[in-house]
Amino acid sequence: EQDPIHRHKDVLTHTFAVVENVRPDASPDFDFRITRLAALFHDIGKPRTRGYKDGKGVTFHHHEVVGARMTKARLKALKYSSQDVDAITELVALHLRFHTYAMGWTDSAVRRYVRDAGPLLNELNVLTRCDCTTRNEKKALLLARRMDELERRIAEVMAREELAALRPELDGAQVMELLGIPPGRDVGKAMEFLMEIRLEEGLIGTEAITERLRSWWAERR
Repeated sequence: EQDPIHRHKDVLTHTFAVVENVRPDASPDFDFRITRLAALFHDIGKPRTRGYKDGKGVTFHHHEVVGARMTKARLKALKYSSQDVDAITELVALHLRFHTYAMGWTDSAVRRYVRDAGPLLNELNVLTRCDCTTRNEKKALLLARRMDELERRIAEVMAREELAALRPELDGAQVMELLGIPPGRDVGKAMEFLMEIRLEEGLIGTEAITERLRSWWAERR
């Protein structure tokens, strides 16, 4: 039997199913209220982004981006606190992020996922699990296993390095001192360069990161 949700005939039915899936015992440590509200809004952008493409059928390109904007506007109109608005909107914007890592959970992919989720990591993981409402048992099992693998990989990487507040190995003051430059755009570019190394390679040590920074700066001059 073809998955009725997959045919995209009733987004509302799917939404109700996801909301129902978000239960207080879904995870040991997550904000139930925020996650359930995110579940209610997560596909709000689908009607506005619905399209059709030959060979692919019905599409909802960027519905998470459109949905995040719609969610923010609606929550503000309903007088939710700015903290609630920000958290729920961010979860709506990120609810497909898990599916962008189809190639597997490398250390770099784990760092980027954790960086993007920020303090909403547990809530995002719960929402991702609960978003699976397919009746196809094989598909549901595959997604659950991929989510298990992600959480296992997050724990592995966290055991080796600090991910809760992911930042470059050098701070802005150190960059200015090493390169002999004042505050400004160049410092920002240097920090972006260092952050990319942090995400791709992890912690490589002060000596190595200093050498990489100086080489990068020399190439720009």
